[in-house]
Amino acid sequence: MRTLLALTLLASLTACASKLPEPDPRFAWIDIVPDPSDTLMANRLDDKRWNDGRYYKVMPGRHELELRYQFEVGGAGGGFGMNAEPSRITCYMELHYDNFEAGKRYRVEARNAANQPMAWLYDENRNVLARHEIFPRCGPF
Repeated sequence: MRTLLALTLLASLTACASKLPEPDPRFAWIDIVPDPSDTLMANRLDDKRWNDGRYYKVMPGRHELELRYQFEVGGAGGGFGMNAEPSRITCYMELHYDNFEAGKRYRVEARNAANQPMAWLYDENRNVLARHEIFPRCGPF
C-alpha cells in the first residue's frame, strides 16, 4: 500500500516538471525568465489565456503579452512593521511588440525596484525591444 501511495505521489510530481517543447522555426519563441526570488509567468497572449507560464510561442507579427509577476514586499524591519512577515504582491503587466520574427528567440525579464515592478522584452542580442508602458495592475491577489 505504501509503495502504491509513493508511486502515485511521484507520478503527480513529474507532471509539474514537464519538459519545454522544442521551438518550432515557423514561430517566434519567447522565454520567460524570473529572478530566483520572484515568480514571472506568461498569462495571456492577445487577450486569450495562455496555457504554459514558462514561454510564449507566437506567429510572426504584432502581439500583446500579459505577464503575471509576483514578488515579496515588507518584513525587512524598521518602523511600525519591524515584526511583520513579508507579503507577496501580484502584478499583471503588458508588453506590446509589432515585429516578432519566425525562428527568433526572445526573452522577457521583470524586476521589482523600490516596489515598482518593471518588465522588458529582449532580442537574442539583449537589445530592449519593448517595456511595459501601462502602470501595472497590482494587489495581494
